[in-house]
Amino acid sequence: MLGTVAVVGAGHVGATAAQRIAEKNLARTVVMIDVVEGVPQGKGLDQWQSGPIEGFDTRIVGSNGYDEAAGADLFVVTAGIARKPGMSRDDLVKTNAGIVRSVAQEIARVAPKSIIVVVSNPLDVMCYVAKQASGFPRERVLGMAGVLDTARYRTFLAEAMDVSVEDIQAMVLGGHGDTMVPLVSYTTVSGIPVSQLLPADKLAAIVERTRNGGAEIVAFLKTGSAYYAPSAAAIQMVEAIALDKRRILPCSAWLQGEFGLQDVFCGVPCKLGRKGLERIIDIKLTEAERAELVKSAEAVRSTQAVVDAG
Repeated sequence: MLGTVAVVGAGHVGATAAQRIAEKNLARTVVMIDVVEGVPQGKGLDQWQSGPIEGFDTRIVGSNGYDEAAGADLFVVTAGIARKPGMSRDDLVKTNAGIVRSVAQEIARVAPKSIIVVVSNPLDVMCYVAKQASGFPRERVLGMAGVLDTARYRTFLAEAMDVSVEDIQAMVLGGHGDTMVPLVSYTTVSGIPVSQLLPADKLAAIVERTRNGGAEIVAFLKTGSAYYAPSAAAIQMVEAIALDKRRILPCSAWLQGEFGLQDVFCGVPCKLGRKGLERIIDIKLTEAERAELVKSAEAVRSTQAVVDAG
């Protein structure tokens, strides 16, 4: 258990993440931070009062500033805006970069030894902004993407084969977007290669649906986006860190030569423990998978350039 975990952003993803942290007893205190006056305070009070029913003693408090999170062990950053009609992708990147930059600077001010888990979109580039603004080493700035993308991939595979999701072992690497790389060569069902259980065309369709998983949900909701699965994915990372579990999870990390990639955030297999990123697992990929990973990383790098250009 950690002392304090702070969640920046009290919207659907942030509030659900805060509730999950409390229900899993991962911290003594959860501080939910949001710029809208009254919202984090009200939601935090409501969540705290669910403790006697759900059986947790974690104190959840809301704040419009960062001082209440001074000395926090870990921050989950969900702050940012959704893309609006008429807004270009570059405009969205620049707007959210400004928000995340400010958040990271505040985190570095009040909790210079903390770990940052970024959920804000565009995910990989917001990790880059958070690392640059905080000055933290790569071990303490990670992005949630691969865990979510892998969960979607496993869900669709389980549906196609009519088996339990628990028996599907899989991993999705690359940037969090339509260039993500589901690793079919590493996908198994209780150790059985998935290629022996599903035809190639069905697998290809599932890979494509995984890449469009977020957009599929947005199309249904019209005015919102996914938050149950994203918050669950973020908290799986938090749990691995809080409990020093040393889990191998696909996370966005700052690459320094791994997979032949340099100075870019990209989803790769990461060993997570109490210090944050403990190791990047540089696994062997097929030629096609490696080419797709490079393509995905270059897509992230081009967006990083938008941020650098101001």
